[in-house]
Amino acid sequence: MGILSRTSYVIRSKINSVLDRAEDPTETLDYSYEQLRDELQNVKRGIADLTTQKKRLEIQKRRLEENVSKHNEQARQAVEQDRDDLARKALERKKQKMNQIEELEGQIADLQQTQDKLVDKKDTLESRIEEFRTKKESMKARYEAAEASTRVSEAMTGAGDDMADLNRSIERAEERTEDMEARASALDELQESGAFDDALSDKDSLDRELEQLSTDSEVEAELDTLRAEMGKSSTDGGETDTQSDEEVESALEELETETEADSGSGSSSGNGDGDADTNDEAVEAELEELKDDDQ
Repeated sequence: MGILSRTSYVIRSKINSVLDRAEDPTETLDYSYEQLRDELQNVKRGIADLTTQKKRLEIQKRRLEENVSKHNEQARQAVEQDRDDLARKALERKKQKMNQIEELEGQIADLQQTQDKLVDKKDTLESRIEEFRTKKESMKARYEAAEASTRVSEAMTGAGDDMADLNRSIERAEERTEDMEARASALDELQESGAFDDALSDKDSLDRELEQLSTDSEVEAELDTLRAEMGKSSTDGGETDTQSDEEVESALEELETETEADSGSGSSSGNGDGDADTNDEAVEAELEELKDDDQ
C-alpha cells in the first residue's frame, strides 16, 4: 500500500469516526422518513403529469373522431352531388384522421400502462412509508429510553463527562481553598512574630518594643494617679504603708492620753513638775523614733 493510499484510507477512517460520533439515530431516521415522503411525492407528481398527458391525447382523439365523422358526411354529400373527386378527398382525409386516431390510441394505452405501474408503485411506497414510520417511532422511543437510562446511570456512578468535569471542578476548588487557608495562616503567624514590618511605617522591631514599654509605663503611672485620687495606694508596698500609718495613729493616741493624765495629777501634787518634765522627754523621744520608723 502506497503512501497516498494509506493517507486516503486514514483520512476516510477519521472522517467516518467523526461522523459516527456526530450521528444521531433519531435524526437519521427522521431524515430517511422525509426522503421516502419526498420520493412518494415525486411519484404522485409523475402520476399527475402522466394523467394530464393522457387526457390531452384523449381530447385530441375525440377531435379526430369528430373530424372523421365530418369527412364521412362530406363524402356522402359529394356523392349525392355527383362530385366523386370531392368525395375522394374527403375519404382520404378521413383515412388520415383514422390513422392518427389509431396512433393516439396506442399512445394512450402506453400511458395508461405507465400510469397503472406508477399507481402500483405509489401504493407500495405508501405501505413501506407507513411501515417505516411505525418502526421509526418505535426505534426512537427505544433509543431515547436507552439514552435516558444511560444518563441516569452515568449520573449515579459519576462515569459521565459532565460528572467528571463536576468532580474535577470540586477538587480544584478544594485545592484552591486549602492553599488560601494555608497562606492566610502562614501570613498571620509571620505577622504575629513580627517578621513582616508594616509597609506604611519606618519603625523596626526595636522601635516598636521601646514604644510598647513607654506605653506600659505611662499606663502604670496613670493608674497610680487614679488610685491616689481615690484614696488607694498602689499594689506595691500598699499593705506595709497601711500598717505603718495605723501604728503611728495608735502611738499618738496613747501619748495624748498619757499627757492628759499627767496634767491632771500635777495640779493636785506639789512634786508634779519633776514628773511632768520626765514624761515630756519620754514623749519626744518616742515621737522621734516613730518619725524615724516612718521615714
